[in-house]
Amino acid sequence: MKSIIVTGASSGIGRATAELFLENGWRVGLIARSANKLEAMAAAHDNAVALPADVTDETSMKAAFDAFGHLDVLFNNAGMFGTAGTIDEVPLDSFREVVSVNLVGMFIAAQQAFARFRAQDPQGGRIINNGSISAHVPREKSISYTSTKHAISGMTRTISLDGRPFNIACGQIDIGNARTPMVEAQIQRALSDGQTPDPSMDVGNAASTVLHMASLPLEANVQFVTVMATTMPYIGRG
Repeated sequence: MKSIIVTGASSGIGRATAELFLENGWRVGLIARSANKLEAMAAAHDNAVALPADVTDETSMKAAFDAFGHLDVLFNNAGMFGTAGTIDEVPLDSFREVVSVNLVGMFIAAQQAFARFRAQDPQGGRIINNGSISAHVPREKSISYTSTKHAISGMTRTISLDGRPFNIACGQIDIGNARTPMVEAQIQRALSDGQTPDPSMDVGNAASTVLHMASLPLEANVQFVTVMATTMPYIGRG
């Protein structure tokens, strides 16, 4: 049975992805801070393992990875948006919080996975980083989020390069407007304000793309992939 750890697994893209992997027979480690949500998910699936941890806490993350055991894939997904505003409107503490989760947290998770892939027998494994459309072009008033997502692209490339001698693959999925509960709430707010909501797609399209990336043999890698609502304002943004 193949195994994957999903960070940010208690909601949104992480939860949808974890549930799809479980449906497809994978053993899935669920990392998030919401222990109750993870335990409820684990109770509903024989192959799910609740691993409550804060991605920014190196000690708790190491304990989570140790508790899970053999690992084939990491979906490095946990993230947050932070305060929306122009750079002069964003408090430094808010910026630091986003960097801590979106960059430091993803570094810690990738570091834990890489070390295990390198040490285990047979050697190797796969890291899939959740970038964003904002890893390429920003939305307005997203300085914290966009800065970290550009950094994730550099992290993906570096892990790919450094992982070659150890049979470790690393790729990145950039997702645009998947209908998670958070996006659904944004759609409803726009409609209630008499506005046209941004185009969106079923979150299952993102989850199935991650499953495809994870299911490849290690001799093949999806380095970067963009999956988004067809008519979202991405191409031509600027």
